[in-house]
Amino acid sequence: MTSAIEAEGLVKRFKGGVVALDGVSFAVEQGSVFGLLGPNGAGKTTVVRILTTVLAADGGRARVLGYDVARQPEMVRGLFGLAGQNAAVDENLTGRENLQMIGRLSHLSRAAARARAAELLEEFGLLDAAERSLKTYSGGMRRRLDVAAALVARASVLFLDEPTTGLDPQSRAELWSVIERLVEGGTTVLLTTQYLEEADRLASRLAVVDRGRVISQGTPAELKAALGRTVLEIELPDSAAAELAARAVAPLSAGAPGVYGSSVELPAEGGPRTAMEALRVLDREGIEPVRLSLREPSLDDVFLALTGHRAEQGATSTGEGARGRGPSVPDAAAGAGAARWASPS
Repeated sequence: MTSAIEAEGLVKRFKGGVVALDGVSFAVEQGSVFGLLGPNGAGKTTVVRILTTVLAADGGRARVLGYDVARQPEMVRGLFGLAGQNAAVDENLTGRENLQMIGRLSHLSRAAARARAAELLEEFGLLDAAERSLKTYSGGMRRRLDVAAALVARASVLFLDEPTTGLDPQSRAELWSVIERLVEGGTTVLLTTQYLEEADRLASRLAVVDRGRVISQGTPAELKAALGRTVLEIELPDSAAAELAARAVAPLSAGAPGVYGSSVELPAEGGPRTAMEALRVLDREGIEPVRLSLREPSLDDVFLALTGHRAEQGATSTGEGARGRGPSVPDAAAGAGAARWASPS
């Protein structure tokens, strides 16, 4: 298939020696969802800002629908819609007024702007709230309106930068359904996210990003299959017991066991056989587990195997994708209250 978005060796540095991107490359097929998956500080928003011509890369090149973002920025800006982490709508206006205003700013006639606003309000399930001020909208409704605003000009490429951050599970699921309908209609979506469940459900392909580098690419199923083993989870009464259990079962593990609070997780090549042996070992040591279970690898397990740390530990204090020493990098697209990398509960 033809690539709608291409990034080749993107590099971005900020003052103070901060490296935000260190050779990021990927391609997004037309009519698909591509996920950039990683924790806060991985470099995801910086990639989006380069692709949408907000930032200039220091190295590499990028194209949207064949147009070079550095050499042909005016052409590129007419091809995409962008919904960032902060809603780009005016809370003093109604939903309909917001969409009509954006239509006029996109050089639609008044009649065309009114028609497009009505169409999008219906498509995004906002007709009943069309005449209400955004001050009365829930967080989920605001995000749906923000995505609708990005589509006023009928963009065939849509950039969604952590669109569900801060939403409750129901609102998140509603927005996922909207994204799926858009892709069914032929829209290409580049989605940045730190939610594992979101990437698993929406993305046909994804790139795992950590500290400004792409550390793995593939379909969610391919990345999980590459891990090649099940995961044994052991729940203990407390963290002290978990530490003791981890040391006891370490010889059974295909990799170093992880201790997370009162839980122990270890890669288990033998599956049920490893689980039975773990129970025997714990019994000999006088350690009684609360719960023991086997599960298939998750994207979080993939991230842990690739980087040696869980994704919520990957954020830096020096800005998006920062490594080394340097000041914090302000990010106009970064929203407040960004959640840690985690499956939504």
